[in-house]
Amino acid sequence: MSYVAHSSERRRVLTGAGAALLLGALSGCRLPVPAPRVALSAGRLQLPPLRADIDRVTAITVCTRPFRPEGPRLDVERLGNQTIVHNYGHGGSGWSLSWGSSAIATDKALATGEREIAVLGCGALGLTSGLLLQRAGARVTIYAKDLPPNVRSSLATGVWSPDSRICLEQHATPPFKHLWESMARRSWQTYQTLLGLPGEPVEYFDEYYVSDEGASASDRDSPTDGRPAFAKLERELLEDFAPRPKDFPPRSHPFGARTVRGTSRMMFNISAYARMLVSDFLAGGGKIEVVEFHSPTDLHALRQKTIINATGYGARALFGDESVVPVRGQLTRMIPQPDIHYGLVYRNVSFVPRRDGLVFQAMGENDYYGFGDDTTVPDRAEAERAVKTIASLFA
Repeated sequence: MSYVAHSSERRRVLTGAGAALLLGALSGCRLPVPAPRVALSAGRLQLPPLRADIDRVTAITVCTRPFRPEGPRLDVERLGNQTIVHNYGHGGSGWSLSWGSSAIATDKALATGEREIAVLGCGALGLTSGLLLQRAGARVTIYAKDLPPNVRSSLATGVWSPDSRICLEQHATPPFKHLWESMARRSWQTYQTLLGLPGEPVEYFDEYYVSDEGASASDRDSPTDGRPAFAKLERELLEDFAPRPKDFPPRSHPFGARTVRGTSRMMFNISAYARMLVSDFLAGGGKIEVVEFHSPTDLHALRQKTIINATGYGARALFGDESVVPVRGQLTRMIPQPDIHYGLVYRNVSFVPRRDGLVFQAMGENDYYGFGDDTTVPDRAEAERAVKTIASLFA
């Protein structure tokens, strides 16, 4: 499917027609959490072997997560006769918080009274902002330099991680925690309505934390060099979302004398999910214009008076926001393996069984891994270490 129509003009305009997918009404109620899909035989965990081999690698990709020490920017500012509603800076939580954060941005945009609204950016936050504005009756145009799959959001790990580098612990005040929880719950409830759709844009998988030390632990170490800690909010505020973990003692699983803890986690198959969001937006009458803005003054050329800025890390350059810190994240992609429906975390490396390509990622000892690094050149040695670490479980 091609998103871009050929045009000799500077901007390429996209439109769509057809019936938009209705996601269903959201409520404040808590929804049931699927139980872990643990394959047991006489009390033993049975898992099909993973073909983790360097020869099966299809790509090594690098994304830049937009971290702000104080958390996402969701304020409103005036730029001449235009109103800018900011919706960026979610660290590693962009996909996870997108529906809840974009609901906040949508409410602020509609509060201006305008019903023709522009959205900057075509990643997780831009697409969800556009869709929510549409459902509220607005006419929406998304302006973006790049489209999926060539946006930073498309290079994300693709798992439910609503507090991943969301802010520093010192900025997780009671008001911030309340805001974050409302975003997380709104997003989580929306994702439950996307389960079971064609292409499996959203699904659950069983994830196993493997430990050599005889005790399973899902958390990495906190920094010990004096740097401030990152906020950890999920366990405190979303405890009712987490399925109860199951521990597997040594030799009751395929990984020998190690200790294993299993639970269930939500996953986004980003290729299918992003394609669905774009298709729904176009089917609802939305337009996408491919254009690059270099400074806020360039926005004066837009006819819309209300604009949602969902440019992610791009906001650092576009709006001069030096508070946005790059956090490098590299994925090693591998040929899909249809019989693998489980993930692994071992020695600070994660494996995620996405349908659009298996994902291996070195996570480092703590959340400062990749912090302040805006390089995007793939590191082949890091990729090989990640694959070999997971492959060692099956040696």
